[in-house]
Amino acid sequence: MNTTAHEYKTGWKRGLVETRISLTTPSDMLGYLVPLAIMVVVLAFMRGGSFEDAPVSLGSMSMPGIIGLNLAFGGMMTLVGALVMDRTNGTLLRAKSIPGGMTGYLVGRIVSTSMFLLLNTVVLLGVGLIVFDGLEFGSPDRWLLFVLVVAMGLISMLSIGAVLGSLVNQPQNMALVVMPFMGVVAISGIFYPIAALPEWLQAIGQVFPVYWLGLGMRHALLPDALSAVEIGDSWRTLEMFAVLAAWAVVSLAVAPRLLRRMSRRESGSSVAQRREKMQQGWG
Repeated sequence: MNTTAHEYKTGWKRGLVETRISLTTPSDMLGYLVPLAIMVVVLAFMRGGSFEDAPVSLGSMSMPGIIGLNLAFGGMMTLVGALVMDRTNGTLLRAKSIPGGMTGYLVGRIVSTSMFLLLNTVVLLGVGLIVFDGLEFGSPDRWLLFVLVVAMGLISMLSIGAVLGSLVNQPQNMALVVMPFMGVVAISGIFYPIAALPEWLQAIGQVFPVYWLGLGMRHALLPDALSAVEIGDSWRTLEMFAVLAAWAVVSLAVAPRLLRRMSRRESGSSVAQRREKMQQGWG
């Protein structure tokens, strides 16, 4: 128990150090600020938009989707990319050589990724509340619901990212994760209710956590009257938390096993081979 606590404590400290380094590295900050600035500008341009007889503006209707997609894409793809690149540059091999190093490494990555995503969420929410009217965010139950959806969304997407990152062994293979994820986003209804899609696409979209993350965000931020355009004319709060929790539990159970298997296969020769392939790809 003391060993496990020490590993998690070390991982927490590692995450804080990684966050501080990123905040003081110009290239890292540019990669963080540019996408955030683009999202803020998009929100600003949607300020005066409207959609038929909707009780809120087009910008207000898009806010939950933008925040949800930021959590889904950032949580999953950031961790996948970090695991893949750290396998290539030998970081995982070095972590493997330290007792409890893999646990500390993974916890550190989760902590640093979560901090940046939470900062993104706070900025986007602040801009949305200032720019748009009609967002229902003035009561304690809405605040609590928003926090719970963000927490469950982060846990589920980060755990899925850990699973997928342990399966992708080359940076060139990242497209095998990105392209299917974009397909899931397209049918997830994260920006709009999926009731307008064919029923078979609705069924597929509801399998994945991206749909439920978007639904939870709409429930937390939009008037209850808009639930009438959702499946079953309801926010389906219990189902939303149940599906996100199921994905998180399964992924958290599978991820450590896959990461342990991945770490056992790490060696100096495998790292050298991946570096050579990456250099050949660069020409």
